[in-house]
Amino acid sequence: MCGIIGYVGEKQALPILIEGLRRMEYRGYDSAGIALFGPNGLQYEKYAGKIARLEEHLVGKNYTGTWGIAHTRWATHGEPNDNNAHPHLDCTGEIALVHNGIIENYATLHEWLQRRGHKITTDTDTEILVHLIEDSYDGDLVEATRVALSQVEGTYGIAVVSRNNPGLIVVARHGSPLVIGRGNGENFVASDVAALLRHTNQVIYLDDLEMAAITQDKTDISKIDRTVVNRDSEEIEWSLEQIERGGHAHFMQKEIHEQPTTIVNAMRGRLNLDEATARLNGIKRHLDELGQIDRIIITACGTSWHAALIGEYMIEDLARIPVEVEYASEFRYRSPIIDPGTAVFVISQSGETADTLAAMREAKRKGATVLGICNVVGSTIARETDGGVYIHAGPEIGVASTKAFTSQITVLSLIALLLGRMRSMSFLYLGR
Repeated sequence: MCGIIGYVGEKQALPILIEGLRRMEYRGYDSAGIALFGPNGLQYEKYAGKIARLEEHLVGKNYTGTWGIAHTRWATHGEPNDNNAHPHLDCTGEIALVHNGIIENYATLHEWLQRRGHKITTDTDTEILVHLIEDSYDGDLVEATRVALSQVEGTYGIAVVSRNNPGLIVVARHGSPLVIGRGNGENFVASDVAALLRHTNQVIYLDDLEMAAITQDKTDISKIDRTVVNRDSEEIEWSLEQIERGGHAHFMQKEIHEQPTTIVNAMRGRLNLDEATARLNGIKRHLDELGQIDRIIITACGTSWHAALIGEYMIEDLARIPVEVEYASEFRYRSPIIDPGTAVFVISQSGETADTLAAMREAKRKGATVLGICNVVGSTIARETDGGVYIHAGPEIGVASTKAFTSQITVLSLIALLLGRMRSMSFLYLGR
């Protein structure tokens, strides 16, 4: 639930960073902080509580600078207090880092760093990362970050800045989403597209084990192993208005009222009324394979898992194909039986749910054709599955899913209809 935002350009960074944090408040958090660089060097503030508390402490302070990072934290390691809030600094106070994820070999690294003289001042696993970078830093922040991450086990989405590398933000991802926003003479990074939309709709999604060096004029992407990555930016179709409340009391209320439209959007262009079937171009090239399957596994988490349960009933009813629904967090830790007659569907609104991603990769490792149902174009599930269907629900800000849930069910009903027609079953089957 943590949020990252970073900016480098010619504008004052502070208002952009605060606005980005505000855009991610819906994710839930217990503390917030910023780090930016200006004429007076590194300036940073971090506090437990709401972003409003952080803003109160900024009043009257001359925080100028055109380059910085900010974070909202949901405590997973160390209690929520001022000291454990992000950003975290190295021993010199010249490198600052924010982090989403969990470092699994934290204790081993903590002990190793202490033996090397590092002063660990918080109860978090995140602080270990900034000291690892410090330990190998010789002026090249990109290389120091690369070396540090090669020692890490766990998940991370990080953004790092150093006083000695002006105008540079180094970011990296493994299991925790990061998206780079590209502007004109300015660039951004965030863990959520919503934090960027006011400024740009041109984005690059990082894949796992990739890192990037971001300046105001360019973005250099590579893998942790130094392999160069060339990737064009994608255009986000969501508008700024779609992530505003639009006169509603809260986002959940807005999204409840959007459901008639989003259900139509999920069906638009996908119903072949002449043949009373569905047309799903995202899985079109797998139709021959789907026509031969004798079993389906659907894996998901949370709300998407509940949608999958409804999909199970519809597919079994219309297509007479046995369906198993697996909780992704369980699926990833066992050895599922996947034979040539099994198709695997993964469902995630964001396309970035960590357990669902792991389940998807486990299924692919076992040779399955994996098809996705997700909402976010360009997300990891959209990129890594063999095919799939977008639900076209638009941005869902409310934590309690509404329109994404009904859109997922709509898409699952279309899949059930298509599979039923392919197997010559009547889509009007009423439970005989």
